[in-house]
Amino acid sequence: MKQIALGIDIGGTNTAFGLIDEDGTLLFETSLPTKSFEIPENLVDTIHSILNERPDFQQIIGIGIGAPNGNVFTGNIEFAPNLIWKGVVPIVQLFKDKFGVPAVLANDANAAAIGEHLFGCAKDLKDFVTITLGTGLGSGIFINGELLVGHNGFAGEYGHIRVIPNGRTCGCGRNGCLETYASSTGVVRSIAEFESPNKSKSALLRKEHVNAQEVFNEADSGDVFATEIIEYTAQILGAALADFAAFSDPQAYILFGGIAQAGSSFAERVQFHLEANALKIFQNKIEVRISSLHDKNAAVLGTAASLFWHLHKNSVN
Repeated sequence: MKQIALGIDIGGTNTAFGLIDEDGTLLFETSLPTKSFEIPENLVDTIHSILNERPDFQQIIGIGIGAPNGNVFTGNIEFAPNLIWKGVVPIVQLFKDKFGVPAVLANDANAAAIGEHLFGCAKDLKDFVTITLGTGLGSGIFINGELLVGHNGFAGEYGHIRVIPNGRTCGCGRNGCLETYASSTGVVRSIAEFESPNKSKSALLRKEHVNAQEVFNEADSGDVFATEIIEYTAQILGAALADFAAFSDPQAYILFGGIAQAGSSFAERVQFHLEANALKIFQNKIEVRISSLHDKNAAVLGTAASLFWHLHKNSVN
């Protein structure tokens, strides 16, 4: 029987989880609304209850968890601004105690990068950065085939690099962070905060509750204001990625998450603004790719991949 990993992606809105074998085949997946669980223990109990009914439950060899502000060294979620659980959450220990198998934690963007490297469109790359565009913005950095985690385990917090002086208030308590502009949340915020003479004519202002996907849908329908928001988002993200290239000199940026799924047109605009702002030594050398794992639930695949990758590294060393 093949070994199976449980992959769990804890997001600010939803927690997706599923069972994956070592070939990357997704055997089961579902999701739960994260905010429905006032304490993390309740989420752990619910996931266990759902999976305990499956005949392949005993084949689970371990758990890979992806979470914002996930510290690979401590196994804790630490002060995540987009989660309802505040402070330090010992998430690895909670899952170990409940399931009785090994568990590893990766920052959610790092888990996405691992999944992309093992199963997705970064198989051919040694130097790349995965940019996760969801409730917030994260990044997973590979340099010379190695995941960069940093001294404290938090390398790659691109979402909290400030790009607009005294800009939008961020959940981290500061102002002007990239994720307040270039994320699903940032796109929605732009409806109220981005000024344009076309704003009053937009269908977006006639909707009571709007998500980022609807902004892209309206743009596809010819809404000029929606198109301007998308261009504004791509401009800020592309310019930021141009600056970040000076740090890691990547072969490619891989866009991952809700906004990335909007299609190639957004990626093309990000590429345009990256080229327009890049140093000459980086121009025409960095690709902007879209994750190839969306149809396989890349979030869950990435978190389970982080477990297999961790076990492989340990067996080699």
